[in-house]
Amino acid sequence: MIRKIVQIGDEVLRQKCEPVTRFDGELCTLLDDMKETLRDARGAGLAAPQVGVPLRAVIVDVDEGYFEFINPAFVWQKGEQTGPEGCLSVVGKSGIVTRPNKVKIVYSDRKGDRYSLVARGFFARAICHELDHLDGVIYTDKAVDIRDEED
Repeated sequence: MIRKIVQIGDEVLRQKCEPVTRFDGELCTLLDDMKETLRDARGAGLAAPQVGVPLRAVIVDVDEGYFEFINPAFVWQKGEQTGPEGCLSVVGKSGIVTRPNKVKIVYSDRKGDRYSLVARGFFARAICHELDHLDGVIYTDKAVDIRDEED
């Protein structure tokens, strides 16, 4: 099911999300709905609070593949990259954001099994962007030169 993507100004986007504690059918439905919503919106990532659910769950769909990260946490961040970003919750705007160029995270999958992953480049940028959402941070908090996308 395609869910409504909440927009900047909605309080859920500024909340620190709660950890996922139940790895059940409800979580699977949320993740499946998020995937369908993301693909419909043609984005690179989506965090649960963006569909109104304040849980620590994100999905990323980039060249490296489709990933689900439950209760993700950074192990380390290295390097630096600066580039344009937009957000499905900030329609019509983009800005320049500096992020790590390489990250390592630990996370659970939808079954609760724990993993680690190293990402570089745009994949790392997408992970950082989505994990920020879990702490109530929107890219516009870090961006410079925020513009309307028509500019």
